[in-house]
Amino acid sequence: MLALAVLTLLIWCWLILFHGRFWQAGPVLRPVPADPDASWPPVQIVIPARDEAEGVAACLRSLLAQDYPARYRIVLVDDRSTDGTGALARAVGEGSARLLVVDGAEPPESWSGKLWAVNQGVAAALADLPEAHGYLLLCDADIIHAPAHLTTLVAKAERERLDQVSEMVELSTVSMAERALVPAFVFFFQLLYPFARVNDPRSRTAAAAGGTVLIRKDALARIGGIESLRGALIDDVTLATRVKRAGGRIWLGHSMLARSVRPYPGAADVWRMVARTAYVQLRFSPLLLLGTVIGMVLVWLAPVLCLVFGHGLARWFGLGAWVLSTGSFLPTLRRFRLSPLWALLLPLIGLFYTGATIGSAIDHHRGRGVVWKSRAYRDREKGRTVA
Repeated sequence: MLALAVLTLLIWCWLILFHGRFWQAGPVLRPVPADPDASWPPVQIVIPARDEAEGVAACLRSLLAQDYPARYRIVLVDDRSTDGTGALARAVGEGSARLLVVDGAEPPESWSGKLWAVNQGVAAALADLPEAHGYLLLCDADIIHAPAHLTTLVAKAERERLDQVSEMVELSTVSMAERALVPAFVFFFQLLYPFARVNDPRSRTAAAAGGTVLIRKDALARIGGIESLRGALIDDVTLATRVKRAGGRIWLGHSMLARSVRPYPGAADVWRMVARTAYVQLRFSPLLLLGTVIGMVLVWLAPVLCLVFGHGLARWFGLGAWVLSTGSFLPTLRRFRLSPLWALLLPLIGLFYTGATIGSAIDHHRGRGVVWKSRAYRDREKGRTVA
């Protein structure tokens, strides 16, 4: 027990001091006012939408209301929806030249469905973007954007000469399950991809949050376009990795100007969201899965076990590790405006995510593959590119 306590305390000391300040609640992209006298490049916004009737109208209205002082247009690809998403989108954009709705085709065998929709949208967008300097904004159909959002994203990229700017948008914490589990999703993402390392050009770490990705037109062309990602099941991280490996500069942070309206009313909904790609992230490797489970136990459960069942120094070392782990979660809870008492449940939350990761592996080995929006990706996994 003493050896376990010492090990888990050392792990937490290393994580806090040397792991890219993952526990911080930043960086945050703050609003920038539109300067009509500045030179602003054109932007094409591409939205893949499959069965998004619940939120697509609000999303499009927010994008049509942007204060961006230069030319921009929205291309929404209706990815063979069955709930009237395309009709709702067309109704919102009726009379506006800024919105084009494209009826998506069924994806070829080697493509993941979402990326095929994105590829069709990018093709339509580039046809209207002849300028050498311009941007594409790839975003989801369940996000509402404040009027200054597009301006702020482009200003960040222009000011710091970035090839890609991505944000973790605000996620819903309405239900009890969301309050208990969603902040930890962001926290664990930051642990896996420390934002400070992502934003450091000297680091190999690369990541993006797929809800909002602004990318330079020439940076996308440099990596071979969306086609170079066609089999990726974790497309945002794969895109960021390709851009960074090609010498591009990327930035990832938190948004103050965009929020998701996609609900996760119950724990089962969060479980499915995690299990959808957890084993993909582990490259479908049983060895990586075993290492992940051992790591999760050491990081989240071992401190509590040593504190409760240990004696003498083992208990004190366990207490130190537990204090560090609990304290590291507090900045994330503050960002979500939630009580710090939720941090006391972190070991149980970690256990939940460990279970969902194992469940993802079980689904794969049972032949269920990845399923999203009633579309299975199992047959495309062999041709995928996973970052």
